[in-house]
Amino acid sequence: MAAVKSRSASGALPLPPLAWACAAFGGGVLLHLERVPPWASLACAALIAWRLRAAQRGLWLPGALIRTLLALAMAVVVLARFHTLNGLTAGTTLLLLMAALKLLETRTTRDELVLIGAGFCLLLAACLDREELARTPLYALEAWLCCAALAAVATPTLGVRAALGLAGRTLALAAPLALLLFLFFPRLPGSFWAIPRGDTALTGLSDTMSPGKIAQLVADYEPAFRVQFDGPRPSGEALYWRGPVLHEFDGETWRRAEGSYKLRARVANTGAEVRYRVALEPTRRHYWFALDLPAQSPSPRVALTYDYQLIASEPVTEPVSYEALSYPSTRTLDPLSTAGRREDTHLPAGTNPRTRQLAKELYARAGGDAAYVSAVLGYLREGGFAYSLEPEPLGHDSIDELLFRTRTGFCGHYASAYATLMRAAGIPAHVVTGYLGGEWNPIGGFLIVRQSDAHAWAEVWLEGRGWVRVDPTAVIAPERLRRGILDLLPGAFSASERLLHGSAWLSGLLQRWEAVNAWWSDHVVRFDYGSQLDLLSRLGVRSPDARHLGWAFTAALLLWLAFMAWQAGRLPRPRPPDMLARAYLLLCRRLARIAPPRAPYQGPLEYAETVAAHRPDLRAPVAALCERYAQLRYGPAGASRAQAAAFARAVRRLHLPRRAPPRAA
Repeated sequence: MAAVKSRSASGALPLPPLAWACAAFGGGVLLHLERVPPWASLACAALIAWRLRAAQRGLWLPGALIRTLLALAMAVVVLARFHTLNGLTAGTTLLLLMAALKLLETRTTRDELVLIGAGFCLLLAACLDREELARTPLYALEAWLCCAALAAVATPTLGVRAALGLAGRTLALAAPLALLLFLFFPRLPGSFWAIPRGDTALTGLSDTMSPGKIAQLVADYEPAFRVQFDGPRPSGEALYWRGPVLHEFDGETWRRAEGSYKLRARVANTGAEVRYRVALEPTRRHYWFALDLPAQSPSPRVALTYDYQLIASEPVTEPVSYEALSYPSTRTLDPLSTAGRREDTHLPAGTNPRTRQLAKELYARAGGDAAYVSAVLGYLREGGFAYSLEPEPLGHDSIDELLFRTRTGFCGHYASAYATLMRAAGIPAHVVTGYLGGEWNPIGGFLIVRQSDAHAWAEVWLEGRGWVRVDPTAVIAPERLRRGILDLLPGAFSASERLLHGSAWLSGLLQRWEAVNAWWSDHVVRFDYGSQLDLLSRLGVRSPDARHLGWAFTAALLLWLAFMAWQAGRLPRPRPPDMLARAYLLLCRRLARIAPPRAPYQGPLEYAETVAAHRPDLRAPVAALCERYAQLRYGPAGASRAQAAAFARAVRRLHLPRRAPPRAA
């Protein structure tokens, strides 16, 4: 700590190496404030403060036994909190706490370097966890801080400005190589960083739906996915994004049919096809979304089921992009199987008796399936039903209570009631969940679909037409098909979200940010092996493969090395020693053969004393030469060329016997 009081060569007061190490580690802790439990962050802050205070005031630090017990206790607490020590959040929390405990035994340079290494590991964990553009400056600052800490620990006399400047220049020189590695280093297809994320909860549609569940999801304004169309954008009324299809109903909750491996019915396209690209955000679900009705699977890892769901083999834990093809207008060619009819007409016995009676009465008056479909829509249109995100809670016979008591609900309520009325009349029906509409971004040229666009509708089977989409929300709140839920029910969202949506200026600013963020996501976050091959194609390489990527990387590396060599050539070279300095260096080399070599910190007079202590017989000639050099080098007049030459001749003439003469008895 005493070294702190000496100023660096630049005149700035350097920080202690321990302070640099704590700053690098503390920056890594700040990157995870939103992910790790608050008590873990507070524990790290307390241990950092304790260690710095102990270094300043000489406070007590625990011994090895107490540190070991603390480490075991913290590991047990993390295990009890997460039920595992694996995974990104649990592992990061454990790393935070163990590195903070390392502070209590940090006394050497090696300990400080270990702490800075923990800061780098925390930076890597943050990069793997979240790759948003908004966090990139934070990651860059942490990398800069860690590199500056390395420089300061290696050279304790560096001032703060000098350490930061050295780290900044080093990172700037390394940036071209990092870019070349990003573009051309061959990437393995698939997820290289197979980090389990089971301890992270993400929003999204699930494979069950209770009447009020989607209403809870709709209050989330986060993006679900983005869509770029190859051709004209379909109208808002056609933007039904198909997700989980729910067949099983127990009177309260709809669920997917487990273990259903039926043949997919053939459909004929009766309208224009739509091609588009979807950028799906992580949901931890197996569902991929497509415009109703998807014509094919967009990936070998995704199955197109018999009811036209896109089910991936692995949950979506990372952003994924895929090309899709859909037919918004179709006609089913194959008849409904007996098993399919039985599945989609089943109702639990003894539930919703008034709904069953209503279905019988309406069907008797309609006289046919198609007419009954329209009759139920008319009943909902004229029955005084209201659209709300906060309806009254429903009991066991939820459909009866909705239709005959509360008459207020959300899309999930009405899709559930409509499908139940169809099944009560013997018409096959099920509920489809997904998203409706989206917000067009004219700057980025894409449609952004948010969690707030979550929606539910029904599908019914009509002979001669097949499965037909029926959205009862369209007759209860027809403006929902043309406007977003934020326009329809603004009270369901926070004041900040309403302000962003209501202000034209803020809305435009948000669209610009989302356009930039979309570019970052598409060209940086999702830059994979296929993107590398596409880049080589644009650079003129025909049929690129991994071999071409290797050659491109080699060429890029050589280019960077040439750049570094050019930069090194531009550095100012040290001036060669003049005649006087060369003569003095020769004198030091000759003296080092018979006496201790000169230390770097020794001046000529001090070195003469060192030689005289070892060889008293040479005190006079060596002292005379060293004093002469000091006068010529540091005197006010300086040394002329003739004086330097005379000094060099005197050095060469100096006789230095290997052994000192014996002392007289």
